[in-house]
Amino acid sequence: MTSSNIKLKVQNFGRFLSNMVMPNIGAFIAWGFITAIFIPTGWYPNETIAKLVSPMITYLLPLLIGYTGGKLVHGERGAVVGAITTMGVIVGADIPMFLGAMIVGPLGGWVIKQFDKTIDGKVKSGFEMLVNNFSAGIIGMLLALLSFFAIGPSVVVASSKLTLAVNFLVEHNLLPLTSIIIEPAKILFLNNAINHGIFSPLGIQQAAEHSQSIFFLIEANPGPGLGLLLAYMLLGKGSAKSSASGAAIIHFFGGIHEIYFPYVLMNPRLIIAVILGGMTGVFTLTLFGAGLSSPASPGSIIAVLAVTPKSSMFGVIISVIAATMVTFIVSAILLKTTKEADKSLEEAKSNISEMKNESKGIVNGTLDLTKVKKIIVACDAGMGSSAMGAGVLRKKVQDADLDIFVTNVAINNLPDDVDIVITHKDLTDRAKQHAPNAHHISLTNFLDSQLYSQLVADLLSSQASSATIETTLENNQTTDTIPLFKLSQQNIFLGLTARNKEEAIRFAGQKLVDNGYVTPTYIEAMLEREKLTSTYLGESIAVPHGTIESKDDVIKTGIVFCQYPVGVQFGDGEDDKAKIVIGIAAHNNEHLDVIAKLTNALDDETIIAKLATTNNIEEVLAILS
Repeated sequence: MTSSNIKLKVQNFGRFLSNMVMPNIGAFIAWGFITAIFIPTGWYPNETIAKLVSPMITYLLPLLIGYTGGKLVHGERGAVVGAITTMGVIVGADIPMFLGAMIVGPLGGWVIKQFDKTIDGKVKSGFEMLVNNFSAGIIGMLLALLSFFAIGPSVVVASSKLTLAVNFLVEHNLLPLTSIIIEPAKILFLNNAINHGIFSPLGIQQAAEHSQSIFFLIEANPGPGLGLLLAYMLLGKGSAKSSASGAAIIHFFGGIHEIYFPYVLMNPRLIIAVILGGMTGVFTLTLFGAGLSSPASPGSIIAVLAVTPKSSMFGVIISVIAATMVTFIVSAILLKTTKEADKSLEEAKSNISEMKNESKGIVNGTLDLTKVKKIIVACDAGMGSSAMGAGVLRKKVQDADLDIFVTNVAINNLPDDVDIVITHKDLTDRAKQHAPNAHHISLTNFLDSQLYSQLVADLLSSQASSATIETTLENNQTTDTIPLFKLSQQNIFLGLTARNKEEAIRFAGQKLVDNGYVTPTYIEAMLEREKLTSTYLGESIAVPHGTIESKDDVIKTGIVFCQYPVGVQFGDGEDDKAKIVIGIAAHNNEHLDVIAKLTNALDDETIIAKLATTNNIEEVLAILS
C-alpha cells in the first residue's frame, strides 16, 4: 500500500470521526459554558444550574454522538438504532461514554443497514411500516444489551489504560512532544482526525472529573499560526508578505487555521517553527495546570477564551502568547537565513487545495489533463441527477471552447474509454469497479457549480491549444430518430405543499401514472431510488426517478414539474429544501431536452426563483420551452 493511500485512509477515517463530533459542537460548547460559569469554581457559581452538568455529559452528549454516527452510516434508521445502542454503553459504564458512543453508534447504523439490504424487495406490500418499526426496535434492543454487557465494560478497560498512558505523559512532562506529530499532521489536513477523533473524547472525559482539560487546546492553540504569519509580515517577500496580515486576522480571530498552511509549504523548514511553538504552548499549559472547559471550534482566540474557566484564564493566555513568540522568533531566523522560498505562495496554495480536496473525498489519481476527451457524470440510473450535473458541466465546457465530450450514463454502463468520472461520494466505489482506469471525482451535490468551474479551469489551462469544440455526441446523433419530449400544461403543477419528500415523490409518481407515462409500480421504484442516494441536486431542485431496473415500468417518456414554494426537505442539511421537484420517467434520452433547458437556466438565480414561486403555468412553459 502506498503512503498516499495510507494518508487517504487516515484522512477518511479521521473525517468520519470528526463528522460524528462536528455537528454537535454547539451542544459541547453549551455544556462548556454551563460548566465554566456555574460550577462551584466557575465565574458565577450556582448550585441549582450546575445540576445540568452531569446529565449533559453522561447522557446528552454521548447520545448525540451515537445518533450522528448511526445517521452517517444509514440515515435516520441508522441514527435511531445508533442512539438505542449507545444507551447500552452509557448505562453499562461509570464514566462518560464518548469513545463508546463513537464505536457503537456507527455499529448500530451498520447492523440495521445490513438488515435492510437483506430484506430489500422481500417485504409484502402493506407490511413495510410494521417490518421497519419492529426491526429497528428488536435490533436496537439486542445491540443495547450487547453494549451493556460487553462493549461498555471493554471500553471502560481500554479507557483506563489510555488514561494511564496519558497520565504518564503528563507526569513525565512528555505531553509537549505530541506537537512533533500534531503540527505536521495539521498541514496534511489530519487535524480533525486528531482533534475531534482523539483529543475531544479524552478532553471531555478529563473535564468531567476536573471541569477543564488541556487536550482541548493542544491542537486548537492559535499561537503557532499567528507567530508564523507575523514573521512573514515583517520578513517575507512579495505576495506572501502582502497577504500575511489579512491571513493573520482570519486565522487568529476567525479561527480558520488552514489559511497559514500554504505559508509553511512554501518553505517547509518552517515546520520546525510551528512544532517548537506548539510544544511551548503545551508546556505552558502543563506548567500552569490550565485547560478549556469544552472544545474550541473553530480555533479562534475568541472561541478559546469563551470556554476558558476562570482558574485557567491566565495560563491559557500565556500559553497562546508563548507559542506565538517562539514560533515568530524561529520563523524569523529561518526566513532570514533562507535565500529563496522553496515554492511560491501560489504553488503552495495549489498543493493545499489538492490535499484539502483529497481529505474531503475528492479522489485525485495520476491524470494527464491534456489528453482528456470524455467526461461522464454518472448516477445509479443515469437519468435525473447525472443528467442535471452533465448539463451544467457541458455548458461550462462549451463556453470554454474545449474539445471534450460530456454526457451522463448509469454507473453500470460506464464505458472503458472514459477519462473522468464524476459521481456522488456514496457511489464512487461502485463507479471505480466499472471504470477502474478512469480518474474519479466525488461530490455531494450534482449542481456543484464551483467544482465544475474549477475542473474546467484546470482543463482549460492544460488544453490551451485545443481546437474549438465543433460538435458533441448529442449533435452527432440523428435527432429526427429521437422524438424529443415536449412539456405541456398537463405536466405542470404549481403551489403544492408536502409534509416530507416521500409525499412529494409519491405525488410526482402518481402524476406520471395519471398521464400514462408509467405503471403504478414505478412509484415504489422512485422511493427505492431515493433510498440509494438523495436525488436532491442543490439550487432548490430535486429530480426523483426510478431505479435502473424499473425502466420496464416506463410506458413512454414523461416529465412532471411540481412546484413547492415553501420547500420540501430532501437533503440532510437544514437548507436542503427542494422547491422544484421534477419527476422523470424515460426509456432513453428523450427527457434530456427539458433537462438541458432547465440546467441552462441554473446560472441565473432570478429564473430559478421565478420557477419556484410563479403561479402562472404559461410562464413555466415559456422558460422551459
